[in-house]
Amino acid sequence: MGLKQSIKELLEKYRIVGIDTAAFIYHFEENEEYLPFTDILFEMIETGKMRGVTSTITLMEVLVKPKRDGNEEAANEYKFILQTFPNLEIKQVDAEVAERAAEIRARYGVRPPDALQVAASLTNNADAFITNDEELKRIREIETVIMKEALMMKHKD
Repeated sequence: MGLKQSIKELLEKYRIVGIDTAAFIYHFEENEEYLPFTDILFEMIETGKMRGVTSTITLMEVLVKPKRDGNEEAANEYKFILQTFPNLEIKQVDAEVAERAAEIRARYGVRPPDALQVAASLTNNADAFITNDEELKRIREIETVIMKEALMMKHKD
C-alpha cells in the first residue's frame, strides 16, 4: 500500500476533523515533506468526504508571516481560501470555546493557543485533531493525529 493510500485510509474513519494551524501553513507554503498529507486532507474536506474545523486562531497564525513580509497579496489569498473553503468551518473563540479551553489547560497544561484550537474542535464534535504537536497526544477528549507520524507509515511498507 502506498503512502497516499495509507493516509487516506487513516483519515477515512473520521467524519469531522479539527485542524491545527501547521497543516494550513504547510499546505499554503507547499512544504514538500507534508504535502502528501495535506493534499489528501484538504481534498477529502473539499469533496465532502469529511468536514474540517479550525478556529480564528488559525486565521491569525497563518497571516503572521505574509504580514511580517509585507505580502498583502498572500495574506488576502490565505484569508480568502480559509473563509471560502468548502466544508471547513472557522469557529469563533466564544465563551463556550474559552471555557472548554480552560478545562483543557487545567487538565493538561497545554499552551493557550493549542487549548483554544482543540476546544474549538471539540465544540464542533470533531472526531480527531490533526496537528504536528506531539504534546497534544496527552489530551484524552479527542483522538490526535500527528502528521509526521502518519507520513512515517511509508517506511513500514
